[in-house]
Amino acid sequence: MELKKILSALSFYKATATVENININNIEVDSRHVKADNLFVCIKGFTVDGHDFVQMAIDNGAVAIIAEKEVASSVPTIIVPDTSRAIAMIAAAFYDFPTKKLPLIGVTGTNGKTTVTYLLESIFNQYNKKTGVIGTIQMKIGQQAYPVSNTTPDALFLQKTFQQMLDEGVSTGIMEVSSHALDLGRVYGCDFDIAVFTNLSQDHLDYHKDMADYVRAKSLLFAQLGNTYTTDKKKYAIINIDDPEHDLLKRSTAQHVLTYGCENQAQVMAENIELDASSTNFLLTTPVGSIKITSKLIGKFNVYNMLAASAAAIASKIPLTVIKEAFENIAGVSGRFEPVAIEEPFATIVDYAHTPDSLDNILQTIKGFAKKKVYVVVGCGGDRDKTKRPLMSEIALKYADHAIFTSDNPRTEDPQAILDDMINGLNKDEFDVIIDRKEAIFHAIELAKKDDIILIAGKGHETYQQIGQIKYEFDDRKIALEAIKVKENR
Repeated sequence: MELKKILSALSFYKATATVENININNIEVDSRHVKADNLFVCIKGFTVDGHDFVQMAIDNGAVAIIAEKEVASSVPTIIVPDTSRAIAMIAAAFYDFPTKKLPLIGVTGTNGKTTVTYLLESIFNQYNKKTGVIGTIQMKIGQQAYPVSNTTPDALFLQKTFQQMLDEGVSTGIMEVSSHALDLGRVYGCDFDIAVFTNLSQDHLDYHKDMADYVRAKSLLFAQLGNTYTTDKKKYAIINIDDPEHDLLKRSTAQHVLTYGCENQAQVMAENIELDASSTNFLLTTPVGSIKITSKLIGKFNVYNMLAASAAAIASKIPLTVIKEAFENIAGVSGRFEPVAIEEPFATIVDYAHTPDSLDNILQTIKGFAKKKVYVVVGCGGDRDKTKRPLMSEIALKYADHAIFTSDNPRTEDPQAILDDMINGLNKDEFDVIIDRKEAIFHAIELAKKDDIILIAGKGHETYQQIGQIKYEFDDRKIALEAIKVKENR
């Protein structure tokens, strides 16, 4: 595409040289990936500034640069006030505005985003619709999976991916949308058709100044649904009416609102809920009818996840019978309430619960069907919200018979300092502190007896542990299996 045509997506810019007769075959924000005839856009990150890598980009073949200031460059430089905003505009133009043609569902909230996206994938697939999913665990186009580094990738990656989805016959895109992504403009240029709100509880206060700022960021997804209406392509805000922030989110959007819940009157509701250790049953009532749901997904928090997915599916005109079949067929989501070695006399469950609310939900669910003792292995991530650390330990002690506090992903923080934040002021007779996560998991499994339940919380699907700047191979599920085998062979 001609550079001049790409730049037509911008309103005002200053070019240091003529941009006539320059053809661009790709756009990059990482100088290491630049090749011949590429356009390099300098992005200021948290730790790296793309303006420092202009020469590397030129050496690798860049024929033009977009920057926020003048830089030493032998190729034309286009100067804009904000490259993060500019990259969203030019990426959408370069890939011919793919989300204008691809129906897109965005899911935001503190907990449940991943489960809701995978439930939606199952529902659409049950309806013989090919999906593309972008989220915490991975990116999927149909059945092909790809790794991702952020819950919501950058604007350039997204536009490129949406075009790839169209090229590969995807009929609906489904993505998790984090508060960081909304606040940093990563989803600028994404034309969402349905926005789903799961819930809001304390998290990410290392980034957001307070909870009010956190909910403000979440509300952007609903505001960005737009302010106009069409009869052929209605847009919907799917909102959990049982969450205290539901009214603010409803007021954030001009679009059609479809509410769901269990406690307060909603358009999509779960009635006659029956929960046990192996299944969940309820009557799904909706504006288009009612149907009995039976699922292997355990706990009331998963009832909310199924309601959110059901509401989005109903807005997408998918029949209730298809929703029912999908819920009956899905066994679970990787790292979410995932059982390990179910043939053992005691149960071991791995879950991604890393916020006070999610840990509370999981442990309440387990206590509801536990026959004997409940053990929990849990820690808190480094370089993240410190204020939730004592809350996590209080919840662990409230519901578990025995807590083992350990490392999560300490990152650049001292693991002992993180644990000190968790245990200061607690009665030290009520828990163990084992910094080494592997040792902590082994200890929990060694303690467990018949009919006991162990919850290993915080990392879920993750297959690494980050200590300092290095990510080491670490999978809670594999470590638990290893510990179980050692116990069996003793």
